[in-house]
Amino acid sequence: MNFFKQWGQFMMMGAKAHARWELGVSRAVFSDKKRLLILGLLTIPIILGGLAFADQIGGALPNLLGGKKAYSPAFYSTSIFVVSILIGMGAGLITGCIGAGGGFIIAPALMSAGVKGILAVGTDLFHIFAKAIMGSVIHRKLGNVSVGLAMVFLIGAIVGATVGGVINRVLYAINPILSDAFITTVYSLMLGFLGSYAMTDFLKAKKAERKGFHGKDIHGQKVEGAEMGSLPQKLQAVNLPPKVKFDYDLTPEGRSISWVFLVLSGALVGFTAAIMGVGGGFLTFPIFVYVLGVSSMTTVGTDIFQIVFTAGYASISQYAIYGFIFYTLAMGMLLGSLVGIQIGAIVTKVVHGITIRGFYAMAVLAGFVNRAFALPAKLGAMDIIKISKGTGALLEKIGVWAFFVVILGFAVWVTGTFLMNIRVLKGLEAES
Repeated sequence: MNFFKQWGQFMMMGAKAHARWELGVSRAVFSDKKRLLILGLLTIPIILGGLAFADQIGGALPNLLGGKKAYSPAFYSTSIFVVSILIGMGAGLITGCIGAGGGFIIAPALMSAGVKGILAVGTDLFHIFAKAIMGSVIHRKLGNVSVGLAMVFLIGAIVGATVGGVINRVLYAINPILSDAFITTVYSLMLGFLGSYAMTDFLKAKKAERKGFHGKDIHGQKVEGAEMGSLPQKLQAVNLPPKVKFDYDLTPEGRSISWVFLVLSGALVGFTAAIMGVGGGFLTFPIFVYVLGVSSMTTVGTDIFQIVFTAGYASISQYAIYGFIFYTLAMGMLLGSLVGIQIGAIVTKVVHGITIRGFYAMAVLAGFVNRAFALPAKLGAMDIIKISKGTGALLEKIGVWAFFVVILGFAVWVTGTFLMNIRVLKGLEAES
């Protein structure tokens, strides 16, 4: 039980760190007219180019490049583009409003909408890569990057992303349903852990609030990782060369750790990123701070560095060249998430913190239910378990409805709160 609690805490820390990165990217894009212009120009070919010739172009493409006969509808339609914007906006609202990454809902949402799991993963990875390039916030935070730490970590990340991409493609080649089942199982486990912890944390906070206790936020009062636990101390004490030094600002001689632990950590992050279609940032933070003993300041900079390269490498080398990226969806999600993050971040100024923590727990658990309820039908289709097609389809439909009702309800609530409090929010902006 203690292991599950700690794992949930680690994932929540990583989700919060990833959300801070996404918010920084969104602000960087919207504060720069050149970036906004580039973003607008990127959408023009998608909108205009597909209006009249979508079916003809899609039918003419070879299967390897993602034509209509390849793996899923990798062609343009207005409805597909609108849905992708809404999915991205939902994820962005969660990220901006709650301060914890909402990217977990993207792949489940795409799969629920009928996109094959491997295409959802590749598209999500490309969307994250595009977001990182658009934001370009890495240049502002290079001072917090330990170059040696980052480069050794990326060795493992590239290896892990390669293995994860190969596994997804091999499983798809064997049986597309097997691929979907594998990705669905991974998401079920990850969202189950994170959702259970988030709901437990929310209930404890609610109980403490009723008793009149208000905990103090320690953010900014101390540097996470400055005081190491027993595990980081043991790992840093292992004298296994070569070793990388970092965090000279915390100790005169800095800290050091063997390449082996960094490469293994990078491999885990890269593998997870390639399997789930995420940037890996939600794992980098807890691993660096609570396992390797790196300060949070150094971790944040290194995390941004690895997201750009890990997501870029995985999306292009493991998915794009094999036709597993739906570019229309990726651009729509990018647009929606950038706007959603801004709205969500503004709403936090007028919404009670505990309330949005409850919504986050519900959103993650809804993603868990969505994937968990989709799994029986997939396992039944492969004759792994005995279940009628009708029962499997019913469970899957329940999961889809539960998921979209929760996400849609949250989106409506946040957007409504934003619209009803525009005057108040303008006043707060003026005061700040």
